[in-house]
Amino acid sequence: MTYEATVQFKFDATFTSSYSSSLPDDDFIPEEHYLITAPAADLNAKQYFKLFEKFMLCVGMTPESIRSGAMSLVFNDYVREEEQRKVCKEYELTMDEDLDKKFEEWKVRDAQWAKLNAHEDVDSADGVA
Repeated sequence: MTYEATVQFKFDATFTSSYSSSLPDDDFIPEEHYLITAPAADLNAKQYFKLFEKFMLCVGMTPESIRSGAMSLVFNDYVREEEQRKVCKEYELTMDEDLDKKFEEWKVRDAQWAKLNAHEDVDSADGVA
C-alpha cells in the first residue's frame, strides 16, 4: 500500500487603485497568485517550517518577522520552561534568567586566565621556557 499526500499554500491578491487615473500604477502588481505545493508524506517539522517560510516570504513578510514568529512559538508564557530550556540547549542559547550566572562564570574564568598569563609572564622573565 502506498501513501501519497501533498500540502499546498495558496495566496491570491488583487489591487485596485484608490484614485482614478488612466496611468498604470507602477508601485503595485494589479494581481498576484502564488501556489506552493510540496509532497507532505515524508516532511518533518523543520521541512514544514521551511516550506511555510517560503510562503510567508512570497506574501511579503520580512525574514525578521518570520524568525520572530517562529521564536514566539517556543518562548511564550504557554510553553513550559523545561521545553524552552531544551531548545536553548539544542541551539546553544542562554535564557535571560541565566545571564547573571553566566556573567559570574565568565568573571571566574577571566580571573583564572589572567592568573595563568601572569605565571607565564614571570616564567618568561626568568628565562624559563
